[in-house]
Amino acid sequence: MKLKAFNILFLLITTTFFAQNSVKGIVINKAGKALENVEIYNKTNYQSFNSNASGQFEIKSLSTGNNVIVFFIEGYKVEERTFNSQENNVNIKITLEELTTTLSEVVVMKEKEKQFALNKLKDIEETAIYAGKKTEVITLDKITANKATNNARQVYAQVVGLTINESNDGGLQLSIGGRGLDPNRTSNFNTRQNDYDISADVLGYPESYYATPTEALESIQIVRGAASLQYGTQFGGMINFKIKKPSTKPIELITRNTLGSFNLFTNFTSLSGTKGKFSYYTYYNYKQGDGFRPNSKFDSKSFFTNLNYQFTENTSLHFDYTHFSYLAQQPGGLTDFMFNQNPEQSNRTRNWFDVDWNLFALRFKHHFQHNADFSLQLFGLDASRKALGYRSNRVSNPDVLGTERDLILGDFVNWGAEARYLKKYKFFGQDNAFLIGAKYYQAKNTGIQGPGSSGNNANFNLATDEFPNYRTQSNYEFPNLNISIFGENIFKISQAFSITPGFRYENIKTKANGFYRRINNDLAGNVISDETVNEENVKERDFFLLGLGLSYKMKNGIELYANASQNYRSVTFNDIRTVNPSAVIDENITDEKGYTSDIGMRGKILDNLSFDTSVYALYYNYKIGEYLTEAPNTAAVVRYRDNVGTALTYGFESLIDWNINKTFFRENEDFIWSLFSNIAITDSEYLKSDTKNIKGNKVEFVPNYNLKLGTGIGYKNFLTSIQFSYVSSQYTNAENNPIDINDNTYGIFGAIPSYSVLDFSASYKYKNFKLETGINNVLNNWYFTRRATGYPGPGIIPSEPRVFYATLEIKF
Repeated sequence: MKLKAFNILFLLITTTFFAQNSVKGIVINKAGKALENVEIYNKTNYQSFNSNASGQFEIKSLSTGNNVIVFFIEGYKVEERTFNSQENNVNIKITLEELTTTLSEVVVMKEKEKQFALNKLKDIEETAIYAGKKTEVITLDKITANKATNNARQVYAQVVGLTINESNDGGLQLSIGGRGLDPNRTSNFNTRQNDYDISADVLGYPESYYATPTEALESIQIVRGAASLQYGTQFGGMINFKIKKPSTKPIELITRNTLGSFNLFTNFTSLSGTKGKFSYYTYYNYKQGDGFRPNSKFDSKSFFTNLNYQFTENTSLHFDYTHFSYLAQQPGGLTDFMFNQNPEQSNRTRNWFDVDWNLFALRFKHHFQHNADFSLQLFGLDASRKALGYRSNRVSNPDVLGTERDLILGDFVNWGAEARYLKKYKFFGQDNAFLIGAKYYQAKNTGIQGPGSSGNNANFNLATDEFPNYRTQSNYEFPNLNISIFGENIFKISQAFSITPGFRYENIKTKANGFYRRINNDLAGNVISDETVNEENVKERDFFLLGLGLSYKMKNGIELYANASQNYRSVTFNDIRTVNPSAVIDENITDEKGYTSDIGMRGKILDNLSFDTSVYALYYNYKIGEYLTEAPNTAAVVRYRDNVGTALTYGFESLIDWNINKTFFRENEDFIWSLFSNIAITDSEYLKSDTKNIKGNKVEFVPNYNLKLGTGIGYKNFLTSIQFSYVSSQYTNAENNPIDINDNTYGIFGAIPSYSVLDFSASYKYKNFKLETGINNVLNNWYFTRRATGYPGPGIIPSEPRVFYATLEIKF
């Protein structure tokens, strides 16, 4: 046994000589239609490939002798062929047969394992280059989790180093960050759906109030900070939600209904199909619930439609429309004293939040015969968000019916176009690729702040007649314009080693046109000053961002990668001109600049252990942060937000996924068992600062330890998943204020204590029926992940206690 293990290890290490021959051909179905994105895997040397838009493929670097090649795409039977490196393997035609029988869940999972995905994006995906970058892909149908509520703790379990702001609103919003980036509404990522922007305004207000339902997703793609070259300037990188593709049948209907704790009910119904050159996918998603705290009910509706027309084998047109709306009552935040006393309480009965989101996208794709691809995407957003409530920074103060509420109205109208051209070419006998692209983005936000009504209902009309002397009133337009040009090139130095330099040119113009009114009253409520300030502020800048990626692919399937990229984050006028009683923003605040870098190793050992380990550094100049101080012209203590200094975040990240059944139970086709560990060890420091008590402090939102461990076990049609999460304590402001459990005034200052959570999920499939159920927070731990300075607080926002859910899926 030892000798056999040694021989396998010896073969893995010493398989270094490959024949020059390759396998070239096309993958089609029985009707003769070319199949795109077929997963092709060489079981002999562990290399992966894909068919292109024309179904064509090339399997390079065959091992000497026989090579066992696997072809797989969802909805078709797996095809396995053997090719010899000494033979002339050209013009091979692979015909895949469609599945006509219903497979068990475990068999389906095993079939999907034959993709041998390394949990990363390929070097080239359509008109994008990812060579040398740290990328991660979440395949949603491989996850057993609470998808009905978009449970981010489970969905993103295998993405290293993420910090998550949890809420109890049924997963209506996604708030993730990482590496010292504020998770609030995922504002430090370029957030996309099917490759187009979905946030409010990538320059003026880069927050995403819309989250694609997990039940609609095929995959989630994440590219770390080096994504700035292709997807913008942000430090976090890019996150892209890929919605499911249309069914190959003429019509397929799937409906999912979920019941859960605290009167949770959701319905997700999708309809899709393909008829000739036309295909479609559409869904409707409804959610409602009461939440575990008083005053926290919500109601949401989401609709999506995708229409596709394949003019020719190489030319296609795609249209998307998304509508999302919800109304949520917000129970407000708590002080530390209130949280320790009873985390289920609420002293806010009149806080409401309303979102209306409409997204449009039209994409044209064409594959040229000279091995080039072109895409043009037009996209737009017409959206609004309305926030209403009592937002005193003295969180323990009661909310008295009959008094004014603060009302903030935001409208977002933007549109853009992004064109990409990718050309593959030969240079000194090696395959290279060149990408050039350009983006035009135009946005016009409006922001109104003033008095809300004295009632307790969701009345989003200004109450200036009722409260003419309300202390804070403003009305602004924020027109923004961005023109960018970007390019990258994969230079293959050898078959194994590649260098990918890139650049991005940015021209950014942001404006703020409007007025704000400041009214000060004496203790008796009499007006002692009333000032209206008109403002027309224009800020224009242009700059280049540069980056470099390196990749070395060893012949045993292991890849070494490294990258470094400059980053930039624009300060937003919208933030500056929105007044918050618990926070003040320095009017001289300026843009952040810096860079991110990664060095790592990833790959697969045999076919049962995949991994991605890396070290990284994220350097900020003019880092925007917060610290406690007295507000100007008042004795009130507030969070003061400005450029607090230069900061560095660095750490080690590791994901290991072990397929236990392939290690010990390979012959048992009815059994599946996997185990993963996701570990991030992070440190940070403010290197310099002109503000006292900041230099040498830790960067906020950086837990030293972020750990997730999980296992999935299945037998025939029964699958289970258990996951344990642990996050160590983290600071929420640059001054590193500790926890004060006796604070019964604010709740917005201090650290977030460490916490651990255990989740359990299971599913069972019978013919066209599927039952999913589970328990989130099995041990019923009380914890929180956020101290909000504004909505939905201010104060501590408690995370959910133990909750149950059950989902019934029916497929027609």
